[in-house]
Amino acid sequence: MIDKTLSAAAAFNRRTLLKSAAAVGLVAGAGALVSRRALASSGEVRVFAWSAHFTPELLKKFEADTGIKVALTEYGTNDELLNQLKATNGEGFDVVMPTVDRVANYVELGLVQPLDEKKLKVDNMLSGPAAGTGGKAGVGTGARYMSPADWGTEAILFDKKKAPIEYGFSLGDLWKDEYKGKVSVRGHSGLAGVGRYLDAEGKLPHPFLEGFADETKMKAIWDEILKFAVAHKGNIGKFWSNGNEATAAYLVEGCTIGQNWDETAAALIKEKKDVGYLAPKEGAFAWLEGYCVPAKAANLDQAYAWMNWFLEPKNSAEYVAPLAFNPVAKGADKFLPESASKFFADAYPKDALDKLWWWPAQAAWYVGKRNEYQDKFLAA
Repeated sequence: MIDKTLSAAAAFNRRTLLKSAAAVGLVAGAGALVSRRALASSGEVRVFAWSAHFTPELLKKFEADTGIKVALTEYGTNDELLNQLKATNGEGFDVVMPTVDRVANYVELGLVQPLDEKKLKVDNMLSGPAAGTGGKAGVGTGARYMSPADWGTEAILFDKKKAPIEYGFSLGDLWKDEYKGKVSVRGHSGLAGVGRYLDAEGKLPHPFLEGFADETKMKAIWDEILKFAVAHKGNIGKFWSNGNEATAAYLVEGCTIGQNWDETAAALIKEKKDVGYLAPKEGAFAWLEGYCVPAKAANLDQAYAWMNWFLEPKNSAEYVAPLAFNPVAKGADKFLPESASKFFADAYPKDALDKLWWWPAQAAWYVGKRNEYQDKFLAA
């Protein structure tokens, strides 16, 4: 179970700072960058990471501390990262930054290499993030494929005046008539929320988690999920797929409640919006981001220097401070701003931390089928 000493840095959202089109443009140009960096010097680390994660100040500090130059390219979704690495067969970058539940895709396709734990500051890692989905993000191989960077959640974002709720609110409550036209969810995770609610109510043909490992069970489970979701689609005011859309759902589209990222809540709070963020009674969806080394990385020493730098307590805290994420290094909580503690306490009261629901590893076949159900839901 995740270490309860973890704290959240409640600050501004990194995905809302960059429009989706810009993120796509960066990835579209990544192939050219790969060519330009083919003869990268030994004093450089080529990082392909989530958009707006790293402030210029943080990168300058890394360069000052290590003497290593950072060549940073950004993307907006896991799919953009995966498609780019598939296009180059794992070449062109020294560090990439998937979410832990997607690492199985990269391992299965031979796009990333196992990490040498003797070169990593493993003892600096907090126990929960260090284990990762599937054990060290090793997806059952026994090897470590990911060094943790940050973790966060997707839970209930709500307007305190128009849709006030308290702890004990269920994922299933989003589909009550009182919220018609006011709910905002992401397609696939909204369906997963329905699945977890139906599972808790004993209304699925198989336990929800069993669908991640068995395609036949997955189809039976998701058929029931889709049936429920389509029947209650009138509650949806806005679907979102990235941070910009998630924020716009509340600022522009009139939504008052829904499943959303912690960072979106932090962004709205920073803009003085009267919103709350709360784990549902079934447990908040928890995710972990971390660093993997592509199969054909050229600068291995620099890649390990990058990963280890972020495992230092102060660096870990400074990295998450501008975001709404949680640090992964032991002792990092001592360096976080006071506002982080309040955000964290409000979001995860009572036994909420014990109920965190970590996304399981999602194999390529699962992601494909999941996306098919999402498309049916969106089109219904």
